[in-house]
Amino acid sequence: MKHSSFFLLSLLCLTSLHAEEAIDPERIANTIILNDSGVKNLRLETIEVDEREFNESVFAIGRVEDIPGRGYALSSRILGRAVKVNTRLGDRVEKGDTLVEVESRQPGNPPPVIALKALRDGVVTEANVIEGKPVSPDGSLLTIADRTMMWVTAEIPEQRAAKIKIGTKAEVTFPALEGEPVMATLLSFGVEADASAGSIHGIFELANPTGCLSPGMRAELNIIISTREDVMAVPESSIQGNPSSRVVYVKDFELDNSYVKAPVVLGASSGGWVEVLEGLFPGDEVVTRGSYALGFAGGGSGISLKEALDAAHGHEHNEDGSEMTPEQKAAKEKPYDDDHGHEGGNAPKWLIYYAAGITLAFLISLQQLWNKRRKENSSHA
Repeated sequence: MKHSSFFLLSLLCLTSLHAEEAIDPERIANTIILNDSGVKNLRLETIEVDEREFNESVFAIGRVEDIPGRGYALSSRILGRAVKVNTRLGDRVEKGDTLVEVESRQPGNPPPVIALKALRDGVVTEANVIEGKPVSPDGSLLTIADRTMMWVTAEIPEQRAAKIKIGTKAEVTFPALEGEPVMATLLSFGVEADASAGSIHGIFELANPTGCLSPGMRAELNIIISTREDVMAVPESSIQGNPSSRVVYVKDFELDNSYVKAPVVLGASSGGWVEVLEGLFPGDEVVTRGSYALGFAGGGSGISLKEALDAAHGHEHNEDGSEMTPEQKAAKEKPYDDDHGHEGGNAPKWLIYYAAGITLAFLISLQQLWNKRRKENSSHA
């Protein structure tokens, strides 16, 4: 008895030393556990939540244009013949490059040749010269556009235009190109509105140092109308659920390959980001890529909540994720007994009762035989 009391006291002491914080049942119910292959198949990506600068913006669609007056035409000052053409349509040229060589009609042996050079850097947008063909001063041989700066003409919704002033900045992305958005500045509004589209033309200027922008290219603008500091925001791709019940998936802080569905309250959205008013804390890792598919995952992953918690904490848990009590641990370690706690190894109860009955009958028979012999011995005496 003393040994049993000492064992129970020791078990309670160890439990108090190693007790872990109880797991929130709601967290357990909203946890999706994957294995390594599940994470790879869903191609999950996360972003760490932090307070950031948040721009409220107006979205608009636009097209790239050359800036009028930034190009020039190359022509010959003399009559002659193009004996060498060093460029063609679409070529990028630099100031001072020899573009065309013209042989003069003036007499000489050989006739004099004049080199026509690029006046500025640019791109050849028109070519009207062919090697061997005559040229004259009244014809343009090449048209070269300076595209170091470009215009983007955007269609701004009329109801949002009042908040947009000259000099307003915009983040511009181009679907045909990869890379980060580039900044553009509003130069002016168009001379008239588009009544059919309900929009006003806005002309934005932006740098084109790599020359990758071409006229007619589609542009998507987020025109910045206000900026706020220290705003908790997440990418739009991380938001799931219906309009009345928005959720994100947060990487579990202790279980590997586990993600918790967290309800959130949202604020303004702009430029691919959404303000989060409630539900997240700085440092949370929110799933961005793969968040939609994650809502349908979890079943058949091959890993239970118990297995995940056992691996994370280094000791066993119940199937529902709760920590095993000392009694549950002792019961698991104790050999199998019958429902009433009688010893019997693994034998069924009917066999135990049968053996007890046979033993009792044998003892009664033995007692009767002993009594009979005692009487016989008494009569002989």
